[in-house]
Amino acid sequence: MTQTALPKKKISDWQPENPEFWQTKGAKVANRNLWSSIPCLLCAFAIWLCWSIITVQMKNLGFPFDNNQLFTLSAVAGLTGATLRIPNSFLIAISGGRNVIVLTTALLIIPALGAGVSLQNPETPYSVFVVLASLSGIGGGNFASSMSNISFFFPKKNQGTALGLNAGLGNVGVSVMQVLLPFVMTFALFGSLSGQGMPLPKDVGDKAAGTLVWLQNCGLVWVPILVILVINAWFNMDNLPTSSPDVGSKPKDTVTALFKSLVLILCGFLTASIGLYMLLKLEINMWIVLPITIALTVVIMGMIQKPFKISLSPQYRIFKNRHNWIMTWLYTMTFGSFIGYSAAFPLLIKIVFGELPDGSVNPNAINPFAYAWLGPLVGSLIRPIGGWLSDKFGGANVTHWDTIVMIGSALGVAYYVKQASASTTPEIYFIPFLILFLILFVTTGIGNGSTFRMIPIIFEPKQAGPVLGWTSAVAAYGAFIIPKVFGAQIKAGHPEYALYGFALYYLSCLIVNWWFYARKNAETPC
Repeated sequence: MTQTALPKKKISDWQPENPEFWQTKGAKVANRNLWSSIPCLLCAFAIWLCWSIITVQMKNLGFPFDNNQLFTLSAVAGLTGATLRIPNSFLIAISGGRNVIVLTTALLIIPALGAGVSLQNPETPYSVFVVLASLSGIGGGNFASSMSNISFFFPKKNQGTALGLNAGLGNVGVSVMQVLLPFVMTFALFGSLSGQGMPLPKDVGDKAAGTLVWLQNCGLVWVPILVILVINAWFNMDNLPTSSPDVGSKPKDTVTALFKSLVLILCGFLTASIGLYMLLKLEINMWIVLPITIALTVVIMGMIQKPFKISLSPQYRIFKNRHNWIMTWLYTMTFGSFIGYSAAFPLLIKIVFGELPDGSVNPNAINPFAYAWLGPLVGSLIRPIGGWLSDKFGGANVTHWDTIVMIGSALGVAYYVKQASASTTPEIYFIPFLILFLILFVTTGIGNGSTFRMIPIIFEPKQAGPVLGWTSAVAAYGAFIIPKVFGAQIKAGHPEYALYGFALYYLSCLIVNWWFYARKNAETPC
């Protein structure tokens, strides 16, 4: 590799809080990195959550898995993605923004190709799909490094909007995926390279029995897109001295930085695999497994610092700050709910409105592909508004009122889920269910922006980046928890109980946010 192959190695000086620097140079560079970051994050979310659509069609095509197994595939991707966010929280500091975005985006090609091959055969073992869902978690992990990276490029007054755009438009990847995949699976997207289509065994929605489905395109469609995005990130993104002071600009420094990132990512895969083994093989309760997985990830990362010459000590100081743990609790409410509901929404519609109380198929079943994309879309697009409102009125105040609406809408959704589950005509309850669920998605989006905006105000710059990454890591476990909770409660015959539990958790967040940040004379008003 020649020196000229690295045109955007590292900026020598970065002063975003200096008005003259920002106007003459900073804004242009920051925006170039932001708009290169957004499509990478969009595809990361799309691949992470793609199992929410794939599992619905697997059920339609007669793959030999029950409802709980299908929900588990989305949950597996959720657990791995959340666990990978822990090392991703620290990657920018040790490897540089551009290096990390290039690497993590390129790694997404592995699960995309794997799905493209394995989904061509309904007899593919369930264990293979578990592995592929786990690899899809790479996309979930990317959020932490992406957000941490962007936070360093913008001055504080613009961080709410910048982080909102990166996260909000990145989150749109869920809706893009939920619209794109049902379309591309209807034809041989890559001709003979797409393989053979599979016939539907029975009528499904507006699709007649015998209609060919190219489910493998759900993976293959992303491969050429990812190649383009990796090339663009390589040539149009930068490493900053403020975020990664120890990353050199020589080719060998880049190789070393990428190697260190791979080591930490593999640590995340190792601990996620241990967590999945405890869950799926030993059948240990998830509320025991999740904290063990998180703690094990942090401990193993700490153990490898010395042999691999990775310094995480400055970033680990966030664990001594109690506000790190408080904001983790609050951000899990908002982002955890968004990503968890996004993963569970299509299959929830399929089961609640597609099956009758006696277990038979509802002849007037709702097509989840027609509506499921709306939730993630409104939640994603509203997120920058949450950041903007927080810049204007304060993040804690916005979070307070947003949480109140979250509680009400969750209870409303629970009511209509209960009515539909007990009815021989569940479709009559779908419109109020959908409206309330969309309101719930809106509140998760606004809360995403407001809680994320609170962090740069509460923490000093050197800690804000790791805290942003850490809180998003723990919150991402919502992508595991919510599908698993829904799957368990549907199996028990009471899906509304899941939403009652979520509403109680939101109430605890309302109290915590009010006490520490929103009330008069709060300890840390923000």
